Amino acid sequence: MTVQDVPTAGALRHGDFAELRRRVAEAGLLRRRPLYYACRAGALLAASVLLLAGFTALGASWWQLGLAPLSAFVLGQLALLGHDVAHHAVFSGRRATDLAGILLGNLVVGMSYGWWVSDHNRHHAHPNREGRDPAADAILFVRTAEQAARTRGLRRSVAKYQAELFFPLLSLQALGLVVATGLTLVRGPLRHPALERTLAVLHYALAAGLLLVVLTPLQALAFAVVCGTVLGVYLGCVFAPNHKGMPMTGAAEEHTDYLRRQVLPSRNLRSGRFVHFLFGGLDLQIEHHLFPAMPVAALRPASRIVRAYCAEIGVDYCEAGLVDSFREILRDLRAVGRSIEAEPRPTVTGPATGAAR
Repeated sequence: MTVQDVPTAGALRHGDFAELRRRVAEAGLLRRRPLYYACRAGALLAASVLLLAGFTALGASWWQLGLAPLSAFVLGQLALLGHDVAHHAVFSGRRATDLAGILLGNLVVGMSYGWWVSDHNRHHAHPNREGRDPAADAILFVRTAEQAARTRGLRRSVAKYQAELFFPLLSLQALGLVVATGLTLVRGPLRHPALERTLAVLHYALAAGLLLVVLTPLQALAFAVVCGTVLGVYLGCVFAPNHKGMPMTGAAEEHTDYLRRQVLPSRNLRSGRFVHFLFGGLDLQIEHHLFPAMPVAALRPASRIVRAYCAEIGVDYCEAGLVDSFREILRDLRAVGRSIEAEPRPTVTGPATGAAR
């Protein structure tokens, strides 16, 4: 090997992901799992039909509020299935992916597929990077002291106590999705604008019609509020442990290689199969970020390969229990909130102070 043939340290680092991908591919973990997704979609369809049958049979009763959290859970699972569809984990072709994604997102869940894909792709490209990752610049939470210093008015007051308000604020996540969907459908760029708008309007018309036909107006409002609140908390709790409380990257900081850019700001959960099911596979966030199109059924065996490989090349691989992950999140949010209180107050000066008096 001549001097010219010796790879630089940078080249070695950029080759780290290629070697990891080779090992994962050799294990057969990148192939699609149509049977898994067919069974998952069938189970969710059956659950939806049973919920709808129970809802219509129960009629105008306040006991319907017991079905609202179950409806929120099924909607959340359908949204997680749509997440996998959008990542091409289910279909390889773009047309099939877009059609299934729009049907699941706009018609079934009531969320703009086009908005979500654009937002989520930017997150995957630059996780936890200020100014590039939409999730790192969210309205509800501030993640750095610099973000906290830029807050004003009500948002500044909320930021001070964001750790204490964490779970109540998560209840607004579903409402935020509705607002983002509405704004996107009205003025945002979409690849399939007519289809998205038609199916989203149809979703909300059917939902409102069903609620008002079966329930009284007050019961319908209460059902919608409970369902939306539980859905927001559920989705918020699924996505929060993934990156919150993990290292943030400033907009001006140097880019690193793909493997480290995805692994270092991500957190996996040490969890059993039940939590894995609740999280739709997103408890294994590191593997999902490294291989976004990997089917959920392959994430667990892939995690063993990725964990061992990260130890081999000296890259931190963060794992935490479910409770510990939320403790870390709250600790980080509290520290950022307290940075507002620690800011020096501006000194009031005038023309007649000190010796001048």
